[in-house]
Amino acid sequence: MEAMDKWNETISVKLTEFILMGITDHPDLQILLFLLFLFIYLTIVLGNLGLIILTKIDSHLKTPMYFFLRNLAFIDLGYSTAIGPKMLVNFVIEKNTISYTACATQLVVFITLMVNELFMLSVMAYDCYVAICSPLLYIVIMSDRVCSILVAISYLYSSFEALLITIKIFNSSFWKSNVISHFYCDSLPLISILCKDTKDVELILLSLSAFNLIFSLVVVLVSYGLILMAILRMNSAESRCKVFSTCGSHLTVVVILYGTLTFMYLQPKSSHSFDTDKVASVFYTLVIPMLNPLIYSLRNKEVKGALKRALENY
Repeated sequence: MEAMDKWNETISVKLTEFILMGITDHPDLQILLFLLFLFIYLTIVLGNLGLIILTKIDSHLKTPMYFFLRNLAFIDLGYSTAIGPKMLVNFVIEKNTISYTACATQLVVFITLMVNELFMLSVMAYDCYVAICSPLLYIVIMSDRVCSILVAISYLYSSFEALLITIKIFNSSFWKSNVISHFYCDSLPLISILCKDTKDVELILLSLSAFNLIFSLVVVLVSYGLILMAILRMNSAESRCKVFSTCGSHLTVVVILYGTLTFMYLQPKSSHSFDTDKVASVFYTLVIPMLNPLIYSLRNKEVKGALKRALENY
């Protein structure tokens, strides 16, 4: 037993990098996928950075809704940047490796921002509910202090969870293999190459993932349930259209993200595979961050108006 511990310790010390399997091992697809994902990543950077700047400089976009939207754009930009550039580099180099430290850092950043996205969407759903169901008290309920506290709690909780999971994984030994069956350092592929019993790490990951998904989804569903009841009580068709205009963009984003995550986590264990996870991961790490600013820009008159004013002033 002592000899095995020494062996694990030696392997753990020697391990300085991981090999990422990437999205595909077909050489014919490498250049095509590189160009496709380069376009997607550039769109993410331009769209989300533009939304951050626009909601910061335009005086008409100083409401809590756009404060949360700016944070959502920062989150999308953050976790796509934690993954996208490294993935693009791996398309054009022969050996797809990532250092031990970089892998741990990527995992912390990704979990922090991904969990944050779920809670930010639930906070935005609550903001829509207050704006529609209690318009006279909206400024009081959603004060600058309350908005800042909600965002701070989301960041603190998601950072704690990310550090907990990362420390639990990287405090273990990776003697089975240093090959990660993914295109970035994700928790499940890393757990699959740990040398010891992983039940405790898997339980923590499953419990926290279930809590995050269920809690945030319940907040969204309750908020929209109350909004729907308010809509049904409205006599004016114009008022109903205004409500749909206010919530339409957010609801579209919620359906896309939660639909993807539900598909990923509710797969039958018998048919679950890392290849399926890769497809779902591409969608929520790159496609959704690209779609979010487009959805909020194309479906939101105030954002389009702010963009028009910014272009005219420029």
